[in-house]
Amino acid sequence: MAHVRERSLSPELSSDSLLKRLKTTHSPSTSTVDHRLRFYPGLFGPENVQQLHQAYAGSEPFKYAIVEKLFQDDLLKNVKDECMKELSFTEKETDIYKVNQTGDLASLSYLSEAQLALFPNLLALRDALYSSEFRKFIQAVTGCGPLSGTKQDMSVNSYTQGCHLLNHDDVIGTRRVSYILYMPLPYGQEWQKEWGGALELYPVQTGADGIPEPEAAPCKAIPPSWNQFIFFEVQPGKSFHSVEEVVVGGDGRERLSISGWFHVAQEGEEGYQADQATSSSTTFVAYPDLESLYPDGPLRREYISYLSKFLNPVYLQTRTMKALMARFVVESSIELHHFLSASLVSKLEPDLRRADQADGLDGYHLHTAGISGAWSARGPPHKWRYCTLHKTTEPLRESDTILRQLQDEVFPSDAFRAWLSIMTKLVPLSYAVEARRFRPGLDYTLATSEGDESRLDVVLGLTPQVEVEENETRSNGKSKADEKDEEDEKPHGWQAGEWGGWECYMAPHDEDDDPAVYRSGSSKNHQVNDTSGDDDDDDESTLLTIQPSFNRLLLVLRDEGVMRFVKYVSAAAAGSRWDICAEFNVGMVQDDEEDS
Repeated sequence: MAHVRERSLSPELSSDSLLKRLKTTHSPSTSTVDHRLRFYPGLFGPENVQQLHQAYAGSEPFKYAIVEKLFQDDLLKNVKDECMKELSFTEKETDIYKVNQTGDLASLSYLSEAQLALFPNLLALRDALYSSEFRKFIQAVTGCGPLSGTKQDMSVNSYTQGCHLLNHDDVIGTRRVSYILYMPLPYGQEWQKEWGGALELYPVQTGADGIPEPEAAPCKAIPPSWNQFIFFEVQPGKSFHSVEEVVVGGDGRERLSISGWFHVAQEGEEGYQADQATSSSTTFVAYPDLESLYPDGPLRREYISYLSKFLNPVYLQTRTMKALMARFVVESSIELHHFLSASLVSKLEPDLRRADQADGLDGYHLHTAGISGAWSARGPPHKWRYCTLHKTTEPLRESDTILRQLQDEVFPSDAFRAWLSIMTKLVPLSYAVEARRFRPGLDYTLATSEGDESRLDVVLGLTPQVEVEENETRSNGKSKADEKDEEDEKPHGWQAGEWGGWECYMAPHDEDDDPAVYRSGSSKNHQVNDTSGDDDDDDESTLLTIQPSFNRLLLVLRDEGVMRFVKYVSAAAAGSRWDICAEFNVGMVQDDEEDS
């Protein structure tokens, strides 16, 4: 059974030159300052509190509240200036998010007097947020119960072009209330909906296992607005939300915010809330005959005859298969280029390109994009979101027909099973297979792992690569091909990791760590069978990263505990990420000598 590890609203907080993450509680300010003066006039008035409470109680799809103006404007402008001038931002990227983030602002309490002098307004804002007066305000609006004034948890986040945060419900540890305070840039310019970056809220439905799960698409999207404060009580199985990808940038536009959580009261204070976990499972189909495979024997003639209709004939040659098997046994993973036959590829690739063009999958688009004909969205989005083929009476595209045949006939066939057995020296016992389409700006899978068993992953990449038109001329008079030569054929698009969509495998992790945190640079550059030896900047947790490709088969023996995900596909991508993805429960063949 695969297990999905819940993620937090924002990434694990990093450290920078001044703000260090301290895994302790933090002492509140001992100042006698009246924190109410920091806030926008009328915020604490009984009538305003009552109106917010009523709006909160009746809000959908889950309870949340919006304060349009939280702080005095001069204070927030000064905070914005301090953030941009004095703080350093680190790009953080995992399966669930990509964001630029500072260290934990609670750590301001541990800076020297000279360092604190750089952040007078930021310190004032932090102390006001966690003051007794404001915590009582949050409690009155939400009815959440006592909140801690000692455990503070907040950071500054900058969402620039390509940044995003995928679906989750914030249920982790002692968090009671989530919040976000917006400071979008440039100051004084209204943030436009088509720029992305909206906070998306999801309705829930009852899943197959009876557990509430978010629907595939959000029902509400709230664009950021200067000095706007949104907060909600962490509600298990209800408070599912995400941040839409920011699709603009490079000109000063960024979604700047301060976000964090109010925690339940800590030791010595009233109240406590425990962590909760969720899980998912893959449904496998068992093979009826488990005794007829001989991994060391030749592939039967009738199997070769069947597979030759689909596969490159070089991969059906006994010598080639034996050589690749020996390599797989040593390395536990291998890539087979030009896997499908040339005749099949000539039909499939151009039609996949036409499918993306027909569905208009470029730039900003709706969650319904690409959901038509034989394709439907699969969720729940707090675990994954992508499109799969379903049965339909409507006429199919030629590419849909080919993908369905690969999904329903070729991969589950006895012939392919026998071929896999010879290639891996394993015995496939059961299988699960599906054709997948990951749409730009929408789709992904979050990290899962096998608790107590290994799996054989078989993924056929079918993502058309970026075409370089030899005769297209730039404004500088040079063709694309000439520019490519001048850049020594540097990777771009999918292969440079610019558009996401890579499949990542990560090592088992300690329970106290977030297993998906890795440096984005190393995550994009790890390759199968990479023997360059240049791993000074590599994150040790990343075992393998495979960029989207066309007509390339990946075989990976995934050990128990190893986590796997497909990175969110950016809205900047030239088209969808396509594949046929199969998992096999496998057994080992014991030699007679081992039995004696």
